[in-house]
Amino acid sequence: MARTAESAERYEDMCQFMKELVSWCGHQATPQVLTVEERNLLSVAYKNVIGTRRSSWRTLNLETDSKIDDSLLAAYKKQVKDELKKTCEDILNLLEKTLVPNTPETLESGEPKVFYLKMTGDYYRYLAESETDQHHDQKAAEFYGKAYTIAKERLKPTHPIRLGLALNYSVCFYEILKQKEKACTLAKEAFDEAISKLDKLDEPDYKDSTLIMQLLRDNLTLWTSSDEAGGDHVQVDDVSDDEQ
Repeated sequence: MARTAESAERYEDMCQFMKELVSWCGHQATPQVLTVEERNLLSVAYKNVIGTRRSSWRTLNLETDSKIDDSLLAAYKKQVKDELKKTCEDILNLLEKTLVPNTPETLESGEPKVFYLKMTGDYYRYLAESETDQHHDQKAAEFYGKAYTIAKERLKPTHPIRLGLALNYSVCFYEILKQKEKACTLAKEAFDEAISKLDKLDEPDYKDSTLIMQLLRDNLTLWTSSDEAGGDHVQVDDVSDDEQ
């Protein structure tokens, strides 16, 4: 049903179907672990729903049309913010109560655990983008940090999930935590380590890994040139987990 909803671009329905599956897996006598396809479907569902809300939130915050009544605009922004918050809380509930605790680090060399910890960090970061509560900032950093510790121990430097984590973690440092030096250091280290192992990159991962490496380099270029010029920048983040 989730695949059918995806083909029909009914992503809210897709989220509901995947929520049912996660709930069912978590309530078995022996909790079931999602397959790679199932966890990717979960990621795709929520990423599409949250993606439109994040884009809308950014657009509305740039709205400067003087013809719009301030109170109406504020109410509309609150509606979008509430939708964004509900989506994040929905998936975070699944991640923190079921998926993260029910996934052992030893499974498939730690890849699923890193996947879910990264995803948890992502959605706390999305909350932090629209909320002033530092709790979300700290939670995002906490889960990214846990994921990166396991990734460095268990996943190759060229692994798409490890690279995608480094990309989003560095964006969190730059945009949310305002630690620009750490953001650049993390992105550069991830890129350099992957480059040094590029000749050993598995063929199935080549396209995804090199794409993320390019995004890491693009961000580094933007961040360093932006700081030198004192101007604005538009960083790239959130490589689709289904591509990994």
